[in-house]
Order: sequence, then structure tokens, then C-alpha cells
Amino acid sequence: MPDSLSLLPALLAIVVVIWRKEVILALILAVACAEVLLYLKQPELSVFAALLYGPVQSLERIISVTSSADNSRILLFSLLIGALMAYMRDSGGVSAMVDWFIRKGVARTKRQAGFISYGIGILVFIESNLSALTAGIVSRGLYDKFNMSRARLAYIVDSTSAPVCILILLNGWGAYVLGLLSTYTLPESAVSVLIGTIPLNFYALFTLIVVFYTIYTDKVYGPMKQAEFELNTVASHSDIDTPPSSMSLMLVPLLTLIVGMVGFMLWTGNGSLVEGSGAKAALYATTLACVVAYGLMALSRKFNHQQLVNIGFRGMGELLPLVSIVLLSLALGSAMKDLGTGAYVASFVKGSTPLVLIPALLFIAGAVISFTTGTSWGTFAILIPIGMPLVEMLGLPPSLILAAILSGGIWGDHCSPISDTTVVSAVASGCDLLEHVKTQLPYALFCGVLALIAFLISGFVMIGR
Repeated sequence: MPDSLSLLPALLAIVVVIWRKEVILALILAVACAEVLLYLKQPELSVFAALLYGPVQSLERIISVTSSADNSRILLFSLLIGALMAYMRDSGGVSAMVDWFIRKGVARTKRQAGFISYGIGILVFIESNLSALTAGIVSRGLYDKFNMSRARLAYIVDSTSAPVCILILLNGWGAYVLGLLSTYTLPESAVSVLIGTIPLNFYALFTLIVVFYTIYTDKVYGPMKQAEFELNTVASHSDIDTPPSSMSLMLVPLLTLIVGMVGFMLWTGNGSLVEGSGAKAALYATTLACVVAYGLMALSRKFNHQQLVNIGFRGMGELLPLVSIVLLSLALGSAMKDLGTGAYVASFVKGSTPLVLIPALLFIAGAVISFTTGTSWGTFAILIPIGMPLVEMLGLPPSLILAAILSGGIWGDHCSPISDTTVVSAVASGCDLLEHVKTQLPYALFCGVLALIAFLISGFVMIGR
């Protein structure tokens, strides 16, 4: 079987999403396609046998991804976030927070509301999903108040969280990349190389600038403009439909989530924040926040136990389609890893390539790999072992090569409907996933083109000789 066919599942998913506007159907067909291709790689099996066994094996693939403890934590965490947001909304805490922002003059305009979500996304740089969750949960009611679409909120939190995490690097992202760099003999220390990527990480920098421009000018373009008219949300009602009660009913669970996330990261990392388990910390912190929210609402005596249970399950139900997408995304990523999709794309970078084009090609390869697999970290793991030996053998600038890989991984992670960052941003913002992907894509493409041009120029300036 030609290696080029390993791209077929991703292409099939994209075509079905565009044609039918159904992400779940697209993912199911893509997983089935990947399994058929895996069977075709076995020479003893006929095409008929592959077509017969492939779809059946798709079910086993979906089941197998839940055998990973981290994957199961992600699925449970996604459900519990729905319950937590329902508690904060139905308690009236969100409405009270919005009223407070307006009374105090903190958020009297669309611009101020936008900069609140932007600022939170930048300040919470410890973990990308925590950043998206915090900014999304705090800002949902504000965006409802000013008739701003949840698609705009999802774009802002998604395009702030990961770029900030990959620029500041005092987090698990930095520790992970440092670990990948540790085995190579580079002209500078791994830490110096990593710090040197900050001014060269063009996609992350351009994305933050464009988000700032969008908020400051209050201008939206393309599908985002249509979303502003439709105000498409994943829930059938606004977070501020409930009469305001006490701000503490939102603030205390939210602070519990944030402090708990940091605390559990330290706990699971044996005192080291960057070595902590993000999946464990997110699940434990969300569970604790749900317990605190339940307790506060029970103590208010406005809700009995059965009402609180119903609110929690209703919140989980609102996110069930998104959780299904997460499950199928994990299955597709696993199947495409076995197919070798990432390695096939990365092979284009090797060979008789002009040195000045290597940063741009690494950026493109990273973008394609992360888009088709839905993981930026997996992309880094594939491309850093390709890029760093080029630095060692050819004397290329290490920070530029690494920055191109990091930028490409972030671009695809942003655009891919099977990326956990994309899904979490949609969940936190209360936006339909397909709507988020569709409205964010033009902005990501624009910043991606700018980054590609910047890497081409940088290649000629820093490598050309």
C-alpha cells in the first residue's frame, strides 16, 4: 500500500465535514477508513476482507483508546465541566458576575469584555486547557450581555491560550520541549535555544496581534461575521437568563478550579509544576470544583439534592455531543499514528532541500501533521528528531528551526476539529465545535500565511549563504 494513502482518513474527514456539516459522521468514517487501510497493509488479506474487518475493528479502536487512563480522564473531565458550568449558571452566579463587571465599569463595552477574556488567557499561562477554560467560563455571560457570539469567544480563548503557553514556556510545554531537546548536541544550551524561539515563533506572535486587533476594532470577518448575526451557542439559552444571586456562587468554584489545577499539578509532579500530569490535575480540580459548587448551592437552601443532581446531569447532557467528538478524535489519532501519517508527512522535509527553505518546510510539515493528527505535542515529537540533527550536521540556527516546528504544531492544533485544544475552547465558550472551527479557520490561515512568509525571509537572512 502506498504511504501516501495514510493521508486519506484525514482528507475524508475534511470532505465529509464540508459536505455534510457533521463532525461526528466525518470522524466515524475517518476511523473506519484508517482501519481498512491498516488491514490493507497486511499482504495476506484481500481487499474484501479489509472492507469487512476494518469497520468492525473501528469499534475496537474506539474502545481501546479508553484503556488509556489519561484518555479516560479527558472524557470524564469533559463531562464534569458541563456539570460545573451548569451549576454556576443555574445558581445565578454568572449573572451576578456580569452585573458586577458592568456596575464597576470593568466591562461596559464590547471592547472591555473582549480584553477581559484576552487578559485572562495571557495571565493563566500554566496550562493551555486551564487558560481556555478560565477565560471561557468567566466571559460567557459578558459576551451574551453584549450580544457577541460564542464563536468569537471561542476564537479569542483558543487563539490566546496555546500561543501564550508556547511563548512563556514556564509550564509543561516548556518542560516537554526541553526533554525532546536534551539528547542533541547543540551550539547552545537547550534552555538558550528554547528562549531564542520566542521572537521567532511567528505564528504565535501574529495570532496574538490579530486577536488584539479584532478586540480593539470590534471587526470580524468571514464566517465569524455570520456567527455574530446567528449568535450560535451549544446551549439553547444564555448564561444570563437566570436572575442574579451571589457572585460567590461563580467565583468560589472557579477559584477552586484554578487553585486546584495548580495544586494538583504540583502534587502529581512531586513538587514540580512542569512535571505534573495535566490530565490528572484537570480531572481532580474539576471534580473538586463541582463538589464545591454543589455544596454552595445546597447551603443556599434554594435547591434540594434532586434538583442539583438534575442540573448536573443536564449540564453533562449539553456537552455529550462534544464528548463523543473527543472520543472519536482520540480513536482517529491512535489509528493514524499506527498508519504512520506523521512520519510520511515529515519525510517531505528530508532529501535535497535548499537550506534556506528548511524552516518554511518544517513549518508546513508541522502544520499538516498537527492538523491531521490533532496533536501539537505529537508533532513536536515527530519533527524535533528531524530538525535537530539538521542543526547538528549542517550548522543551521537551532532557535529558528525549533521555532518553525513549534509554530507549525500550534497552527494545525488550532485549526483541527480533532484537537483537544479546539474542543476544550468550544466547550468552555459554549460554542458548537464545527462553528468554532469554521469561524476560526480564516484567521488561522491568515496568520499562517504571514508566518510562512516570515520563515521564508528568516531562512534567507539567517541561513542564506
